[in-house]
Amino acid sequence: MADVLKAPLVVEFPFTRSLGPVQSAFLTGLRERVVLGVRTRDGRTLVPPVEYDPVTAEELRELVGVGLTGTVTTWAWNHEPRRGQPLDTPFAWVLVRLDGADTALLHALDAPGPDAVRTGMRVRVRWAEERTGAITDISCFEPYDGDASEVTAHAGEFEDPVRGIVAEARLDYTYSPGRAQTAYINALAEHRAVGERCPSCRKVYVPPRGACPTCGLATSEQVEVGPGGTVTTFCIVNIKARTLDIEVPYVYAHIALDGADLALHGRIGGIPYDQVRMGLRVEPVWTEGGRFPDHYRPTGEPDAEYDTYKELL
Repeated sequence: MADVLKAPLVVEFPFTRSLGPVQSAFLTGLRERVVLGVRTRDGRTLVPPVEYDPVTAEELRELVGVGLTGTVTTWAWNHEPRRGQPLDTPFAWVLVRLDGADTALLHALDAPGPDAVRTGMRVRVRWAEERTGAITDISCFEPYDGDASEVTAHAGEFEDPVRGIVAEARLDYTYSPGRAQTAYINALAEHRAVGERCPSCRKVYVPPRGACPTCGLATSEQVEVGPGGTVTTFCIVNIKARTLDIEVPYVYAHIALDGADLALHGRIGGIPYDQVRMGLRVEPVWTEGGRFPDHYRPTGEPDAEYDTYKELL
């Protein structure tokens, strides 16, 4: 059996969100070197602030200032910082209860090593040189053995408040499609479509999953299907994706390849989008060097009868 494929994969996107009055004041305060919490009806001060009491679900709006020094309540050492983390040298993740607060704030602690960190140690905020109204305006915490900072009153009112943030979400991992889909991908490189047959119900699944989703049995018998197929259902895409050089509108369809008992996805081309229909007979179109079909086009055959594909809808 050929080696199972694996490759590094990165999923990333910018997540844009608007801020309510509480989060707006908190982040604007960081820009101005002020840390704000929110006070509950029973007198607790929550940092970072939230819009609703986690105990009573009551809406919270009373903002109060807290100190810039605090106490480590728990910690974990980070031996290998990753891209985008607060520090590029080993550091501790810490929960810090700032003076005047009743809850702890998660951030990084700049320390020479794990032996220098302990629960109960005193720390203070180290501000970033350039601040924009984000949690990264606190560059990190640093050990501190001086007096507690003064807790000053603050109503949370600022000029030019931060109204929204953009968070760059990113996930780096190694993906492996497994034995069954490795065979499927390798066959596609040869312009073939290969599925696997269930030993019990005899259905052929394309792409193969390594097991029958109905019977729960492992599959290993390979079956070549297609290349032609039938459009079972479809949708018309009217919003252009930034990463795809395809003009809209276009059609994306479920296509049941001949001999398969599971429909796969594919783009339909070679026909006006408003002429695509259920039962349309199609075939794959490959580009030079392509590892999968670029799109599917009509074969010119008569449309398939509904009864031949109704179970695949």
